[in-house]
Amino acid sequence: MERQALLSAAEPQDSYGSTPPQAEPAASAFPEISQGEEWASAPPVDMLDDVAGYEGTMSGGEGSYILPPSSVAEGARRDEHHPQAAWSIPNITEDVAREAFIEFASSKCCYSTSPAKEMIFRDLRPYNTYRYRLESFTESRSTEWKMVPYSGQFVDSNAYGIPPLPWDIIVEKPPMFQDHEKKIPVPHTSSTKGCHVCMTLGKVACNKCTATGQVKCWVCKGRGSHLSNDVCTHCNGFGLERCTHCSGKGTRLCQMCKASGQLMVFIQLTVKWKNNIYEKIADQQSGLPLDLYNKMAGQNIFTDQQYRVYPIVGFPENQINQASQLAIQKHQNELMRTSHIIQQRQTIEFIPITQVFYEWKGIEYNYFTCGTENKVYAPDYPAKCCCCSIL
Repeated sequence: MERQALLSAAEPQDSYGSTPPQAEPAASAFPEISQGEEWASAPPVDMLDDVAGYEGTMSGGEGSYILPPSSVAEGARRDEHHPQAAWSIPNITEDVAREAFIEFASSKCCYSTSPAKEMIFRDLRPYNTYRYRLESFTESRSTEWKMVPYSGQFVDSNAYGIPPLPWDIIVEKPPMFQDHEKKIPVPHTSSTKGCHVCMTLGKVACNKCTATGQVKCWVCKGRGSHLSNDVCTHCNGFGLERCTHCSGKGTRLCQMCKASGQLMVFIQLTVKWKNNIYEKIADQQSGLPLDLYNKMAGQNIFTDQQYRVYPIVGFPENQINQASQLAIQKHQNELMRTSHIIQQRQTIEFIPITQVFYEWKGIEYNYFTCGTENKVYAPDYPAKCCCCSIL
């Protein structure tokens, strides 16, 4: 559908950086559905009304996304934050490295703690690195036609007012940087239609017995007698029995309209809040598997949160500067096509990694201590029984 900006930058702003629309009292007259629940399936195209501001809204699918309003927070103050020039994070000591190694061995049922207790340190080699993360918290809105059985409930039609535009509908926002989804009916778009499935009759022909009320006898397979020519006692020789699906009536209650013969058709607004995350590890050639970095706890050394963040410049590790610039540009290009960026947050974490070289029984080995919690990665631990596989 054709997309158009719905809000003006001259209007007042709320705490999320978007314009607070006028409340619609009738919006609460229609009951909301719970998280994960769905309205009934979409109506046929010929049942859809023309609603101003919703031209092109389709039935079925995932709905038509509405272009977010013109960014009303472009003029908001933006502070350019820079990471501090230096911070003090002590390197791991031999005592800490040994303690972490002993704890690691003790946590394995088939590992001996002897190497951890008896080892002789040869070298502690740091491979410290950084983790950059950009979070862009967005809101998107889409609309589609839906329908529910009509059983006499209130119909919020256009007789009660002009339907508000998608971005003018007030929807309670979730906590920042948390995914959430909410589905509500658009006020003043409801109307009643005759059920297209049962043609307003409230019942449909039984497809099991083709509306006859009878099906083949399952005992004699419709022959009326057995192979021995004895009359089938189950169907008394008729070869037919009553259809259990429709109780012999030949018709069943229409499930689309719940036997009322009428449907209430309306436009459903789906609001999605999503925390879009981009991460980058500035690897220092430690040789560790990349998936291990996701499990490492780091120490936060920089946080910048505002409506729009600036790319980081001047950080000692240039990979972080490049990641920040790439991430911000990527989110802006991809997310703003269908979403409104409410807030952004970028962080830098310092991840201490140390490769420990040691000797045990005349043979040299090594292991890694990873993250601020000093988790150990030791795929070649020297004293484990044969039933243990390398982690």
